[in-house]
Amino acid sequence: MKISYNWLKQFIQLDWEAPKTGELLTDLGLEVEGIQKYESVKGGLSGVVVGHVLTCVQHPNADRLKLTTVDIGLYEPVQIVCGAPNVDAGQKVPVATVGTTLYTAEGEPWKIKKGKIRGEVSMGMICAEDELGLGKSHDGIMILEPSLEPGTPCATIFEIENDEIFEIGLTPNRSDAMSHMGVARDLKAGLEQQEIFKELITPSVSNFNIDARSFKIDVDVLEPKLAPRYCGITIKDVLVQDSPSWLKNKLKAIGLSPINNIVDITNYVLHELGQPLHAFDASKIKGNKVEVKTLAAGTKFVTLDGVERSLDADDLMICDVEKPLCIAGVFGGLQSGVTEHTTTVFLESAYFDPVSIRKTAKRHALNTDASFRYERGIDINLTKYALKRAAMLIKEIAGGEFSSEIADLYPVKKEDYQVFLTFEKINKLIGENLPKDTIKSILAALEIKVNNVTETGLGLTIPSYRTDVQREVDVIEEILRVYGYNNIGINQKITASVASTSKFDNHRLQNIVGNYLAANGYYEIMTNSLVPINQKDNLGLVDSGEQIRILNPLSADLSKLRESLLFSGLETVAYNHNRKQGDLRLFEFGKTYKKNNDTFKEQNHLGLFLTGNQTENNWLQQNRKSDFFYLKSVAISILERLGISNFSETPTTSALFSEGLNLIYNDKLIVSFGLIKKPYLKESGIKSEVLYADFNWDIILELVKTNDIKYKEVSKFPEVKRDFALLLDDKVTFKDIYSLANETEKKLLKEVSLFDVYTGTNLPEGKKSYAVSFTLLDENKTLTDKQIDKIMGKLEKTYADKLGASLR
Repeated sequence: MKISYNWLKQFIQLDWEAPKTGELLTDLGLEVEGIQKYESVKGGLSGVVVGHVLTCVQHPNADRLKLTTVDIGLYEPVQIVCGAPNVDAGQKVPVATVGTTLYTAEGEPWKIKKGKIRGEVSMGMICAEDELGLGKSHDGIMILEPSLEPGTPCATIFEIENDEIFEIGLTPNRSDAMSHMGVARDLKAGLEQQEIFKELITPSVSNFNIDARSFKIDVDVLEPKLAPRYCGITIKDVLVQDSPSWLKNKLKAIGLSPINNIVDITNYVLHELGQPLHAFDASKIKGNKVEVKTLAAGTKFVTLDGVERSLDADDLMICDVEKPLCIAGVFGGLQSGVTEHTTTVFLESAYFDPVSIRKTAKRHALNTDASFRYERGIDINLTKYALKRAAMLIKEIAGGEFSSEIADLYPVKKEDYQVFLTFEKINKLIGENLPKDTIKSILAALEIKVNNVTETGLGLTIPSYRTDVQREVDVIEEILRVYGYNNIGINQKITASVASTSKFDNHRLQNIVGNYLAANGYYEIMTNSLVPINQKDNLGLVDSGEQIRILNPLSADLSKLRESLLFSGLETVAYNHNRKQGDLRLFEFGKTYKKNNDTFKEQNHLGLFLTGNQTENNWLQQNRKSDFFYLKSVAISILERLGISNFSETPTTSALFSEGLNLIYNDKLIVSFGLIKKPYLKESGIKSEVLYADFNWDIILELVKTNDIKYKEVSKFPEVKRDFALLLDDKVTFKDIYSLANETEKKLLKEVSLFDVYTGTNLPEGKKSYAVSFTLLDENKTLTDKQIDKIMGKLEKTYADKLGASLR
């Protein structure tokens, strides 16, 4: 938000330097992010003076140039070559002296130098208004008042605004400070704490009087909940034209472009007082009646920017008896605005429901100065005062007369908030015992009325413009920011306690797994929990009734809570693929959200994403593609790292995977992983295969707490390894071999692993060869050859009997 220092001084007379004032505003919670110089004329006409043309003759070497001598207030006149057709002797003209910097229309600087033009010396330049930045005309040089003295700086003649602009980072709760008057109120309160007492000078409307009752626009508010207060007045015989320089300069200083005097006045009062206003061409209001209401969904309306918009049934509209005129509090209509042909104006000042305005503004992707203020809450008691202020300015600048009484529809008066403030709570929250007189003086400076005083506290009435102060803690925050955070002392003694946390806390286990994955080349990602309403979750994967939609989304892309980590992760994969990053190993800890009837469910998950190669190609090894078995090994390693074992495997039934597995522990699904189906990849614009693992982190957290990790001593006796090359049917899986081995020898068999698979022309049809390694160990003694041969014999017989296997 931009605040003009000159404008601020109209409310509170202060001679401080701008940086000092900026420091105080920052201490008060209105953070000044920067202070910029502003000049209504770039360069401020520095070096430009009044010149008196003494002589003007034809240039001896050019038909279109004149040779002049000009008195610019020095000890002797200077010679200037001028090409303007209207230059003549006896004129008073603006002269840019040698060394002066002027600026082009694009803001590029150029310097006036002593030089020769067609052989004649020229000591400056006689200027046109566009060359000085005072206008757009270049028909000839400017002719000044004959009474001006030569050498007078032109900066003292023209209305040039030299200002300093505060860029304030306004927090959303400070709706009271969305104007120059609001900032001045805070500044006054801050100054009083430094025992500098200044009067807050507000614009007077005491001379407001109705001129006639010759033309009236009736007002009917059909939606009083959405428009609790609505004021309007009719002004006849106005002259719509350019605004005076002072008004243009005020608006330009804060980054606004002047339009015409009527519109400029509404913008001026908006930034002066914080009350949005809107001016209608009264001749375009059919039936001489304004109706504040909602319209049927789908109604078409063309706004000031020329865009046809489809209205929602909840959009509050300003209408006449035939058509909509304006989206209330957001944007005007193309066919009802003030133009150069307007002679009668209906001026509106209203209070609209903040939630309604915000929803409408977001729905139509409109962000205006009016909606910015209405959304955050304005002062309902300022409505009529601001209308009078704007109406009086219109009469002063554009002429005309007030042709009707002010229509003020305010059926239910809004009561100010009442708060009881205890001294004990003040001292407890602030951490320092503030004197009661100091507290009272701060409250008085903030215009918070003290209704009664007791031994324990104060009964207060909060002014209507402080829409964010409704609780005791809000008042304490106000006291503290005015008293000054920097004035709160720091105790020499610091009291702290050591927090007792469990080794099974979520963040600790996330760190363990995160460090493990990072050490294996994975990168952590963090994606948004808000996703588009039409996101791929709906492709037969999630019932639409389970979706949790945002009632007031910031945008269409952030309109619901995600039901899965998958699709936001796929967006990250696609983003990297589009930038030639194809070998990815990503992980994310995040939450998913679902709705079951009226119950909302929030779950923690860990997602892994694999695509491309595991390693880069180099002299030592070739590329190895990330595959299903690699992902499986990572998933199992994570579980084992957390002490979870003895889980079972079942084929997944998830619609996500073309092939995949579920890892089950005590009938609970802890991990689901596999190869993502191509339709889901296509929706994200991914052409490569993507492997995905989804860990149900909430279940894992519970399991970790019940699975004790115990120390196991390394055996003193050696392991023995034996291998089988088994000829098997194609339908036999390694799981079958593994299970039978553990059933056959439960005591001494420690490990079964598959180290080679062979299928080829040398084998019978429908057969394959598995090379399986068996690890045997006795914890109490060294195994003998006889024991080993007996175990291997039992295994061979079991495989032959139950699997039809034979040794190769």
